[in-house]
Amino acid sequence: MLRPRKQTRAAFRICAALLALSPLAMAPAFAQLRGHGGPVRALAISSDGQTAISGSFDSTAIRWSLARNAAEQVLRFHDDAVNAVVLFKDGRAATAGADGRIAIWTAGNAEPDAVLEGHTAPIAALAVSPDGTTLASASWDQTVRLWPLAGGAPRVLDGHTQNVNGVAFAPDGRTLVSVSYDQSLRIWPLAGSVSPVVVGMPVPLNAVAIGSDGEIAAGGADGKLYFLSRDGARSGEVAAGPRPVISIAISPDGALAAAAGIGGTVAVIDRKTHELARTLVGPGLPVWSVAFLPDSRTLLTGGADNIIRRWNAVTGEPVDPLLLEKEGDPLAAYAGDRGADVFRACVACHTLGAEQANRAGPTLANLFGRRIATLPGYNFSEALKRLDIVWTPETVSKLFEIGPALYTPGTKMPEQRIGSEQDRAALVQFLERATRR
Repeated sequence: MLRPRKQTRAAFRICAALLALSPLAMAPAFAQLRGHGGPVRALAISSDGQTAISGSFDSTAIRWSLARNAAEQVLRFHDDAVNAVVLFKDGRAATAGADGRIAIWTAGNAEPDAVLEGHTAPIAALAVSPDGTTLASASWDQTVRLWPLAGGAPRVLDGHTQNVNGVAFAPDGRTLVSVSYDQSLRIWPLAGSVSPVVVGMPVPLNAVAIGSDGEIAAGGADGKLYFLSRDGARSGEVAAGPRPVISIAISPDGALAAAAGIGGTVAVIDRKTHELARTLVGPGLPVWSVAFLPDSRTLLTGGADNIIRRWNAVTGEPVDPLLLEKEGDPLAAYAGDRGADVFRACVACHTLGAEQANRAGPTLANLFGRRIATLPGYNFSEALKRLDIVWTPETVSKLFEIGPALYTPGTKMPEQRIGSEQDRAALVQFLERATRR
């Protein structure tokens, strides 16, 4: 069902308002993209290579500028992990989560344009048709749904008997492929009422991708990548690693396939020979998502350490030295603090201590008494540098009361407010304590 987006809870809107303290930006010294507060579950890249979107277990999605290595917008809507993201040709995005909902976003808007509802279990994957008219979703409710983006009821494809973990359109748009933990791959004709081709597989399947030539690549729980022709005939297999494959990407030129796994490595496979070409070795934590840039050489990976990394898929080397993210709950010391509870939605984007690095937004360490946009080492916008604001309990409260559009004109952040005076006061009191450590 397609319905307008309802008003979100204040707590889920605060992070974007805090980011109005300065625009979402990152120091350009590193190619890693840091900002999520949980593992990066999903990645998608625009056809021009200028924009990426990521989804995380922290329940947010982030829209990134790849030219500036900067986060442009944090998207907050889902009540649980964001498992899947796609970018449309017109610049809009779709996010889907463990809450079973799909949100459609226009760049820069604080709220989704629309919400698609109907799945009764977590959504694991999304795909958009080549003509841009249809969105496909795969869910653990054992169904695939086809959503007309112009509006209307979805078409439900059922037949799988366990979680559906992946979905992909054929390049000609005539068929759709789904993979499931039920050890089957299904090829669905999209015209008429023809039954799908059901291909039995030796292991449960976690992911699927289709090359521009129509060849299907499916990722298995046994760590292998299985190749099939467009009609479902098995054509080869490659051992990507000893642990389950959980994400697959095929380079735009069709030469390479990347298979990411729980074991923490990414196998780069030569599609012509169906042989392992090289292995990308990171910090050893699970790699949840992979996506190629249009140059077919650069690969983005999203890891369990919350970082998005760039790799040269041809040489197997990281674009920049590996950085590690510390694990743990940054607010554990503030259990039971109302202000900390209000701030919790912001930890994906901001740190509190001077010893902690900037994320998508700057660290808030020693915030009070500082003039806006003057934190050393952070790339603030010129619009914010021209403002005459000093951060005090009163000005921070005012920011949340009237919203960044009025209080910090020129910011690219969406309009966000905290209507509750008690919540604003609790947040300010928490920030006064936590940022002066």
